[in-house]
Amino acid sequence: MGLLFSFPATAQWTEQNHAERFEQLGTMLRSPNVYRTASGAPGHMYWQQKADHEIEVELNDENQSIKGWQKVTYYNNSPDPLKYLWIQLDQNERAADSNTPKIAESSINPRMNLRQLENILWHDQDLGFKILSVKDLSGNDIPVTIVKTMMRVDLPQVLQPGEQTEFTVDWTFNIHDRMSFIGGRPGYEYFEKDGNYLYTMAEWFPRMAVYSDFEGWQHKEFVGRGEFALTFGDYKVKITVPADHMVGSTGVLQNAEEVLSSTELERWNRAQTSFDNPVIIRTQAEAERLEKQKARDKKTWVFHAENVRDFAWTSSRKFIWDAMAVKQGGNDVMAMSYYAKEANPLWEQYSTRVVAHTLKSYAARTFDYPYPVAISVEATNGMEYPMICFNYGRPDADGTYSDAIKYGMISVIIHEVGHNFFPMIVNSDERQWSWMDEGLNTFLQYLAEQEWDRDYPSRRGPAHKIAPYMASERYLLEPIMTNSENIIQFGPNAYAKPATALNILRETVMGRELFDFAFKEYSERWMFKHPTPEDFFRTMEDASGVDLDWFWRGWFFGTDPVDISIESVNWYKLDNRTPAQKKADEQKIAEREAAHIGQERNIKDIPQTEVEADPATRDFYNSYNPFSVTPEDEKAYKDFMDRLSQKEKDLLNSGLNFYEINFRNIGGLVMPLIIQFNYTDGTSEVERIPAQIWRLNEWEVTKVFAKKKEVKNIVLDPYRETADIDESNNYWPRAFTPSRFELFKSAGGVRGASMGDNPMKRARRR
Repeated sequence: MGLLFSFPATAQWTEQNHAERFEQLGTMLRSPNVYRTASGAPGHMYWQQKADHEIEVELNDENQSIKGWQKVTYYNNSPDPLKYLWIQLDQNERAADSNTPKIAESSINPRMNLRQLENILWHDQDLGFKILSVKDLSGNDIPVTIVKTMMRVDLPQVLQPGEQTEFTVDWTFNIHDRMSFIGGRPGYEYFEKDGNYLYTMAEWFPRMAVYSDFEGWQHKEFVGRGEFALTFGDYKVKITVPADHMVGSTGVLQNAEEVLSSTELERWNRAQTSFDNPVIIRTQAEAERLEKQKARDKKTWVFHAENVRDFAWTSSRKFIWDAMAVKQGGNDVMAMSYYAKEANPLWEQYSTRVVAHTLKSYAARTFDYPYPVAISVEATNGMEYPMICFNYGRPDADGTYSDAIKYGMISVIIHEVGHNFFPMIVNSDERQWSWMDEGLNTFLQYLAEQEWDRDYPSRRGPAHKIAPYMASERYLLEPIMTNSENIIQFGPNAYAKPATALNILRETVMGRELFDFAFKEYSERWMFKHPTPEDFFRTMEDASGVDLDWFWRGWFFGTDPVDISIESVNWYKLDNRTPAQKKADEQKIAEREAAHIGQERNIKDIPQTEVEADPATRDFYNSYNPFSVTPEDEKAYKDFMDRLSQKEKDLLNSGLNFYEINFRNIGGLVMPLIIQFNYTDGTSEVERIPAQIWRLNEWEVTKVFAKKKEVKNIVLDPYRETADIDESNNYWPRAFTPSRFELFKSAGGVRGASMGDNPMKRARRR
């Protein structure tokens, strides 16, 4: 049958299609081997190194320094003989001769504050590690070479596969003021009002670098952004501090009876069976009394930690301490918080409860939290270490706080506690791939936030929130698979975009059930191991049965944005008219096409001629009617209907509406098509077309949809789930929204007012 009518909005797109977006990643990924399988799992010959530590360290609260001694037992589980070992000296990033300020850009502005100038001038403080000695257990010196933030230890003899070696390191360094322009994750904060310090001790001892099957030694210099690649091991640590200090640390406290008062010990024991509410072990009143007097004697706190990649601790006499127990599988985990009075009442109300919530939320999607403690420390920043993290969120001096401060604090605690899972346990190389811990963690943070509060104002996660970044100028963008130090917009690239990509995978591409199963499989496979991006990509496909190479290629290896446009819509109906109906419709169309403004005005203004006035004469001249139904028309119609089967007749008379939609891929990043049809009767329907519709033409596709109802309008991506950077072309017919402009009274009649004359603008400045 012929077609009755259509309503096109034409557009053409003729760019050549290369089909590269749906090619398998192939050689872009490392080849699988006996260490890492093609399925993304550890291979049958997978290995990793181990480094155990015994450390004794003393904090000097008078001159803000520490000195330490450590014994390292290094196990060579690799198949390779090792002539030397590499150790990280991350404190050297703050040394006077550090490369960090040298490679940072700087410029002079018309107005500059002291901190900006200090960043240019750097500093001449005595910071960085002082390595006093490196010796074997017989006391013999071991040659070392320090290369900025790395130290090579030249072994007395080659360390063969399966062997272990032991050596000791004596060291010291001056702790820096992390509130100064030097900044950084560890250091101290000085409280001028009461004359006390709060220490956050991280990157505080020489740490073993990772030697792996895929990279060899990871000894890339630490210049501040790219974080850490570290080796698992067991730790026995003795921390000596002023006797009135409270210490929180990675690991389990071994000598609580020696370092806690009898009252604190009773509260600590009670906290271990409190699963609903935190128990305050050192109160604010008790901490405030300690602030006023400084102990001269010292105490040594002893902590043990098993199978951790790092060790951090905090110390201050200002600390309030609370704790509660959390069920994790068959274990009870102690969720705890340390904070000064300046953090109350916010921290007492929320911190430990947020820690407990985070453990439960993350465990549901990965694995039961395996460590015995999880600690949140208020330290006006955000950084993570095994079992302990330093977090932001301090109310105003009068104890009041805004929603922004409250939610900011909760988000940071979720994020930093969540880092226990990625990368503290699923131990990726942060120095190379920030997204493998920051992106995965930010994704889980978003889910935990939404579980905390259905209306939680999450900054990252929903697809539409990454669109402004993806719409950036190309020179400001790098692929997610870019080294940490080479990224211009680090937060959006390493945190937000991968988190958004995972959320899109879960909600739009794979579905929650398949995604959750595969993500949990990845997490469990790589617990306490060193995964690479290939292991993640392959596991997600292996466990779900979904080919995602096109997704990794576009989202992780590319910088193209999503911008898909509805270019045109043609509406068709099957022609089931009788000859009489068809001729009548053709006559209406002909009359409409013949109509013009002159004819309309002639009817009113020009007198009728005699021919027009005489009906007989008029009929003579108009005796032929092209729109009359002939016997031939009737016979042709009958013959056609007789040839149709009953199924064909039913389809012919179904009244279906066919909508032919042309989609144009303007942005370049292929994505599924989510199409909402809004019908004239007020109902609506959503259809989801997989991204593979673009496989034969990545720039333009056409799809026909059959609908029983008439469509009023069509919306592409109605739930904003693909990160489309231009939603104005997602509508048919186009939906136009006004841009706002302000009306204001001019100052002086003829002369127009400047923006500064607008009283609304002035009010905002106050």
